[in-house]
Amino acid sequence: MHKIITGFAAIASLTIAAPATADPITLGNGDIGDSFTVDYDGFTGSASNTIDDLTASITFTLDSIMGDAYSFSYLVANTTGNGVESRISSFSFNADPDITDATSTGVYDIAFVADGRGNDPRNPNQIGAVDVCFKAAKSGSCSNSGGVTAGNTGGGTLDLIFSALPTQLTLSDFFVRYQSISGAGNVSSASGQSISSTGGTTSGTQVPAPGMLGLLALALVSLGLMRRRRRVDPSQPAIA
Repeated sequence: MHKIITGFAAIASLTIAAPATADPITLGNGDIGDSFTVDYDGFTGSASNTIDDLTASITFTLDSIMGDAYSFSYLVANTTGNGVESRISSFSFNADPDITDATSTGVYDIAFVADGRGNDPRNPNQIGAVDVCFKAAKSGSCSNSGGVTAGNTGGGTLDLIFSALPTQLTLSDFFVRYQSISGAGNVSSASGQSISSTGGTTSGTQVPAPGMLGLLALALVSLGLMRRRRRVDPSQPAIA
C-alpha cells in the first residue's frame, strides 16, 4: 500500500505543478461584435518556471467576417507591476483552419505568418513555431524591439486571411513576448502563455486548474484506501 500511496502522491505533485492553459476560442458569424479577453502569465526557460508580477492581457473583438478574412480589433494591456518592468514586443497564436496571410495596424503593425516552407514565426522558451505573430518591429522571430511598456495599453486591428472563408474559426495557444525586463533578478526577456480567457465561445475540453488536479489525485488515494479496508477477508466464512 505504501508504494501505491507514493505513486499517487507523485502524480498529485506533478499535476499541482503543471500550468493550466486557457481553452481555445471558437468564433463564427454569430459572434460578430463580441469580445474575449486572454490573460497571460510570464515565464522563462520553460512554462513551469513562472515569474511573479510579469503579466498581461489582450482583448480581441471580432469586427467582421467578409470576403476572405476575419477582422478583429485588439487591445494589449501590459499589467506587469510591483517593481517589475517589461515591454510586450509581440503576441501570437495558432488558427484552425490555417490562415494564408494576415495584416495588422496599430502598435503591432507587422504580421509574420507561417508559410509552410519552414519560414515560420517562432517563440523562445521552448514554445517553438506558431501560425501567426504580430510584432512591433521587424525581425526574424517573434522577438523584437518596441511594444507596450508596463502599466500601459496599445491597440490596433488585425485581419486573418484564408484561401476559403471558414464558417468557424478556432484560435488557440495564445502567447506574448516580454523584453527589456528589470526587477526580476537576472531575467531580461521571457514569454507568457494564456492562463485564462473570458468571453467568446470556448471549444474542446476545459483544462482544470492545477490545484483541482492535485485534489483529484488525493481523492483517488483516499478511495483506494477505503476500498482496501472494505475488502472481505477470504479466510472468513461468508455470511448467508
